[in-house]
Amino acid sequence: MEYLSTDKILVIDLNSAQVEEDELDESLVEEKIGGIGITKYLYDKYKDDDPIVVGTGLLTGTTYPASASGQITARSPVTGKVCHCPVIYKVGVEIKYSGFDYIVVKGKSESPVYLWIHDGVADISDAADIWGKNVWEATEELRTFVGDDLLQTMMIGPAGENGSDYAQICYNHWSSPDRFGFGKLFGSKNLKGFAFRGMGLIEIAEPEDYVERSLEILKEVKENSFLEKKGLGNILLALGEDDTNEWLDPITHRHSADYFTPYTTNTALFLDEDPGLLEESKKDEPGVLVSDIHALLGFKKLGLSAVDAGLALKACAKYGIDPFAVAQLSGKTTLEEITASFDSIKGEIAIPGRGIFTPWCPAGPIFNDFSLSGEDEILAWWERRQAVSMIFGIQPIFSLMCPELNEENMLELASLGTGLDLTQEILDAVIDDIFG
Repeated sequence: MEYLSTDKILVIDLNSAQVEEDELDESLVEEKIGGIGITKYLYDKYKDDDPIVVGTGLLTGTTYPASASGQITARSPVTGKVCHCPVIYKVGVEIKYSGFDYIVVKGKSESPVYLWIHDGVADISDAADIWGKNVWEATEELRTFVGDDLLQTMMIGPAGENGSDYAQICYNHWSSPDRFGFGKLFGSKNLKGFAFRGMGLIEIAEPEDYVERSLEILKEVKENSFLEKKGLGNILLALGEDDTNEWLDPITHRHSADYFTPYTTNTALFLDEDPGLLEESKKDEPGVLVSDIHALLGFKKLGLSAVDAGLALKACAKYGIDPFAVAQLSGKTTLEEITASFDSIKGEIAIPGRGIFTPWCPAGPIFNDFSLSGEDEILAWWERRQAVSMIFGIQPIFSLMCPELNEENMLELASLGTGLDLTQEILDAVIDDIFG
């Protein structure tokens, strides 16, 4: 598979410590397109080995708007279902740039390891020095060891190592969309996580047409008035939480976006520093980056101040535990009680629809109504929108905002990029298989 691709599938057997590479066959792209279309195919192929499959969307890392996301497909140790979790921030793009479209991890290591994926090379590395450390410590140690602050990580913390049902894979220092206990799955395999770095290039079949059409779509996207807004507070406002901006404003430092995404879906809160600081802070841990809308709201509803909510989110990210589960199930109302409750949380978190997509992503449209009506129609739309986003690699929250990102132009760009005839019929078949 020459275009929009690294042409590589990496298969790692933790039992035997063997690493193999397979070619990404063009016929597989013609049949499954990409993203979770292919990660589910690979999961089914290796399902007897209880695999973790990491992948990228077909458009990930290109000039298509919001082509920022990667994906993890695995069987949730909590729900028992094969589920799909977006890989956000800059991590999803780095997976493809590091030299592989898809990574299959099967088996269990005898001792703790992490996977170092860089410039088309994959190493199974001893994790003895970072096992037992929290997510922040492990990420900083690997960045120092490699000598690169741009190293992107997917790591578990003590929650995953200890087998918590609410253990979460974290991306770099921050909480993730993982509501499936994938952190527990990593821990059960003695897998501390992944480190990614690469300078790969993506070849495009029709580069001039691809870029020109991408920019036309981006121009259409930017005509939306909601793009004047920024951050999580305004998303919560659109979802009916009227006073969140007022609550957050005193500690809001800045807002940031995922790769090539026109809306800033991440909000940085400064908890131990002046929020208006323009130069780089000299403090080691001035704040926390927040992308989890529902976890933030959950701590607010417990009566925490914005500062304490931020501190709770930071503690969850370090420990590698789902902050939404903590907010919903801990039964605690003070910061000290909440952080002390991590190992004792019990209960269930509701997952909408078929239960295969993360409720980290609001289960309905944001800012635009998409001409939907009724709960059933909205839920069906949301599930299909999530599936399409994770086939092509689109930032999943932004996909809920923007009607201009649609199946027709995603297929158009996919065909321009690959030189293949990728049709609506193929996409419908892929989605049916994902839902099957």
